[in-house]
Amino acid sequence: MRVININGTSDNICSCGSWLNHWKKFSGQSLPTYCPEKNCRNKPEVGAHVQKDDVSDKKWYIIPLCKYCNAKTKGSLDVINSIVLVSANVKETCQKDSYNY
Repeated sequence: MRVININGTSDNICSCGSWLNHWKKFSGQSLPTYCPEKNCRNKPEVGAHVQKDDVSDKKWYIIPLCKYCNAKTKGSLDVINSIVLVSANVKETCQKDSYNY
C-alpha cells in the first residue's frame, strides 16, 4: 500500500501520550520489529501522520515509522499491506468516550 507522509503535524496531540501509543492502542497489532516501509530495516520510533496515496480517501491516519521515513517530504512510501492504518481523528478514537451526547 502506498501512503503519503503528512509533514508539519508534530503539534497535533492526543490523550494517548504519543501518536505511537495511539497506534498501539487502536491498531490491535504489536509494534513491528522493522519500519513498515518495505525497503527499510530501521526500528519504528514514531507514530506518523499519513494519508493513503489515493484521491478518493483524504483522511489522516497513524502508522509506526522510523524517524528517517517519517522525515521524508516528497513522494509516497510503500508500506507493507498488513500494517493497520489507525484514524488520526481523535473524536473517532481516544476521545470518543469523552463526549456526552
